[in-house]
Amino acid sequence: MAKEVKAQAKVGVGIETLWKALVKDLRFIVPKIMPNTVEKVELIHGNGGLGSVLLFHLVHDEEKMKSQKERIVALDETKHEFGIEVMEGNILNKGFCSFKTTFKLSSMNERETLVDFKVVYDTELRDDEDEQQTHMEEMATRTTLSFLQLLEKFLLDSS
Repeated sequence: MAKEVKAQAKVGVGIETLWKALVKDLRFIVPKIMPNTVEKVELIHGNGGLGSVLLFHLVHDEEKMKSQKERIVALDETKHEFGIEVMEGNILNKGFCSFKTTFKLSSMNERETLVDFKVVYDTELRDDEDEQQTHMEEMATRTTLSFLQLLEKFLLDSS
C-alpha cells in the first residue's frame, strides 16, 4: 500500500531561479552539488519535459548501485509543479518498491521560495512494522530536504 509524506522547505532564492535549476538545469546541476554521489546525469528519453527519462550515473562500488533511472511525471510551469519518479536504481535497492517526489513552488518574496513537497512511496515492509515504516518515512523526507539544501547552497554561491 502506498504511503505519503509531506513536508515544506524555505529556499533562499527566487522562484524563477529555483524553477530553472530544478526543472530545466537539473541534469547539469546534480553532479555539481552531489559530486560524491552522482557522476553525471544523462537524458535518455524525451526532451527534458513531461515523460522524459533521466539516467543518473552514481559513484558507487557495487555494480547494482551504479545508476538510477527517473522519469518526469508532472510538469506544470504555470503552477510551478514538478514531479519525478524513480523507475529503477539505488533508492529502490534500499527497501522502497516505488518512490515519487512532487514539488510545488510558491513565491514568498523576491529572494525566497516555499517548496511544498510530497513523497509517495511503497515499501517491502508489512504495515505492522511501525518502527521501520517510520525510518522509511524519515529517509524519504531527509533525502528530499538534503537535496533542496544542496541546491540552495549551489544557487546562492553561483549568484
